[in-house]
Amino acid sequence: MTTEQPTQAVVLAGGQGSRLRPYTDDRPKPMVEIPGTGTPIIGHQLTWLASEGVTDAVVSCGHLADVLESWLEAEELPLRVSTVVEPEPLGRGGGLRFAAASLPRPEEPWYAANGDIWTRFSLRDMAAFHTERGALATLALARPRIPWGAVETDEFGHVLDFIEAPPSPYLINAGVYVFSDAFTPLLPERGDHERTTFPRLARERRLAGFPLPQGSYWRAIDTAKDLTEAARELGHG
Repeated sequence: MTTEQPTQAVVLAGGQGSRLRPYTDDRPKPMVEIPGTGTPIIGHQLTWLASEGVTDAVVSCGHLADVLESWLEAEELPLRVSTVVEPEPLGRGGGLRFAAASLPRPEEPWYAANGDIWTRFSLRDMAAFHTERGALATLALARPRIPWGAVETDEFGHVLDFIEAPPSPYLINAGVYVFSDAFTPLLPERGDHERTTFPRLARERRLAGFPLPQGSYWRAIDTAKDLTEAARELGHG
């Protein structure tokens, strides 16, 4: 089977990031910089997408859209970037559909990413996985570390060990996707695709999950603690 590698992407960058205040008082969440990296989250994402063969990206803006748009206009970016601003909050699924209408090649597959994710793995491998399974949509799956220490016991209740921040036994939606062109009209005009479109595709066995390869870095930047831990993990803390 021939793998059709997407060359276009949507980045959802409209969230308010209320849990990241005061960092988001004067900028949208994707414009927050992880200390020591010298670049905001959106800058890292666009560089990563370009390195994976993406030539065109649509950035969906909302909260403090003018700050993000001004940064994009001033930067020398490695790919073509356009922006759309939701006329009203549409939810993640509605936001994806609204932004996808501005993709330059609607008849081709596309990537999508939440704008608060700092990650790096092979999107090309994910696209191949998507094609091999004949899926309409594929989501990346991460296994984040539990923020608490775990206690290991034996069958008799004896404590055997203490494990600091172990990996979760569960996989979660990592907020990075591959979508076939036929997926776009299945998105809701308003609302969350994870509660509408994804369950339907799962029942029809047309939704695939791509576990991030071992050693891949992934973190959602939701709080000030995430910023501090990401800086440490990336060697800047």
